[in-house]
Amino acid sequence: MEMLPVVSSAIAAVGYDPISQEMNIRFRKGNVYTFCRVPAHVFEGLLTAPSKGLYYDRHIRGRYQC
Repeated sequence: MEMLPVVSSAIAAVGYDPISQEMNIRFRKGNVYTFCRVPAHVFEGLLTAPSKGLYYDRHIRGRYQC
């Protein structure tokens, strides 16, 4: 999965596979988390959010467990 770097103080890069709906998020501290059954609009929302960390907290954190 290709990881796209993002401008964020908390998140370093994100990747998404639209076929499996799997998303990976690499945080600046080095941890990589995998999320499953993520709708494409959630991934796009993360990419376009002015604050990636805030979007993650509001729309992704605690959801989409594999």
